Amino acid sequence: MKRTLILAAGTLVLAGPAHALHPSPLVDAQWLEGQLGSDDLIVLDVRSAIDDGGDRKSFEAARIPGSRYSSYTEAGWRENRDGVAGLMPDVEDLEALIGNLGIDNDDTVVVVPAGTGATDFGSAARIYWTFKALGHDEITILNGGFAGWEQQGHDVASGPVKAPDATSFEGNLRESLLATTEEVEAAREAGEQLVDARPPAFYRGETQSPAARVPGTIPDSVNLPHDGSFEARDGAYYLQPDSLKARIGSLGLDNEAPTVAFCNTGHWAASGWFQLSEIGGLENVTMYDGSMAAWTRDDERPVQMADRGTVRVGELVD
Repeated sequence: MKRTLILAAGTLVLAGPAHALHPSPLVDAQWLEGQLGSDDLIVLDVRSAIDDGGDRKSFEAARIPGSRYSSYTEAGWRENRDGVAGLMPDVEDLEALIGNLGIDNDDTVVVVPAGTGATDFGSAARIYWTFKALGHDEITILNGGFAGWEQQGHDVASGPVKAPDATSFEGNLRESLLATTEEVEAAREAGEQLVDARPPAFYRGETQSPAARVPGTIPDSVNLPHDGSFEARDGAYYLQPDSLKARIGSLGLDNEAPTVAFCNTGHWAASGWFQLSEIGGLENVTMYDGSMAAWTRDDERPVQMADRGTVRVGELVD
C-alpha cells in the first residue's frame, strides 16, 4: 500500500551501502525501490510542462522519497544560440548546473520524467544523453516516470524541499556523442546512417516546427518516430524495448555503422539516440542537437519532401 511521507523541510535522508550500482539504461520502479537506501544514489525528477508533466509545485506535492528537482525546460539543460534552439550548453555551465544539484562524479543518477507522455520521456533522454556526453556513465531512466511510480503504489513524499548542498562535478566531453552541422553534412555525403526521430508528418514535410525555416527532412534519412514504442497503462507511459527493437530491425540499419539521430531541436532526437544506442544496441550513434533548426539555416542545404523530392532550403523560403 502506498504511504505518503510528509516532509516539513529538507529531503529524506536514506543511509545504505556505498557502491557503484551500474544500472541498465532503463530501470523499473521495483528496481528503484530496492535501491533507495544506497549511498551515492541521486533520484533526479525533471518533470516540466511538457505533456502536462507538472513543475516544482507538483513535485513538492508528490514525489519519490529523497528525490531532488530540476526543471528540464527552465534549469538550463539546453540553450538557444545564434537563432538555434535546444543546443547543448558549454561544459562549464553544465558542470555548475549539475554540481548545484549536489551531484558529483561518484553518484549514480536516476532520471525521472513525469511519465505522462512520449515527448516527456524525451526530457529524461536528453538529460541522460547530457550526462553521457559529459563522460558520466552512472546514469539511468525510470521507465514510466513518476506517474508509473505512483500508479504502482510505491511510497511518495510531499512537502517543501531544501536545496541540496552544492558539490563539484567535472565533465569530460565525449565529442563522439555530439554531431555538428558540418559533421552531419559529411556523414550524408559519405552515405552514413541518418535517423529522423520526428513523427511521420514532419519527416514527409507535411508539417514543420516553428524552429525550422522550412519543412522536410535531411535527404537519405530514415524515420524512427520517437513515440512509436510507448504503451500507456493507467495514465503512465512506458517504453517497450521489444517493440522498439523490432521497429529498429525493420529499418535495416547496420548496428556497427556511424549513425546520426536528429529531429527539430535535439529533444526528440535525444529520445531517438537513447532508443537506438542504449536499447537498440547500435554501437556508434551520435546526436545532432541543432537538428533541423540548424540544418535549415543555410539556403543552399538540401531538404527532402515526400511530394517534391529533394530541394534547396532557399527554394522553399522564396
